[in-house]
Amino acid sequence: GNYSYWGRRAFDRHFHEWRHAHGMRMLGIPNTKHFHDITSISEARALYDRLKHNIREAAVNPAEAEQVEDSQGNVYSRKTYEDLKRQGLVN
Repeated sequence: GNYSYWGRRAFDRHFHEWRHAHGMRMLGIPNTKHFHDITSISEARALYDRLKHNIREAAVNPAEAEQVEDSQGNVYSRKTYEDLKRQGLVN
């Protein structure tokens, strides 16, 4: 925040300097490549919130990840297997 860079090369170099890493640490944001070329604190916070939201959505739910095999060798998720079993379509 509140620092000017003269030229693209100096600006790009900033993202590898201690000043950038320290500022990101103070904001509670990890210093990753996602934030390269982000020029304002509000943009960095908005991007970090979006990244956290995407990570939460991509997290695997253990109940959905469990697989079950029927007597014929077909593999289903636990939920699908229970639904098919209730309908009497699998044994």
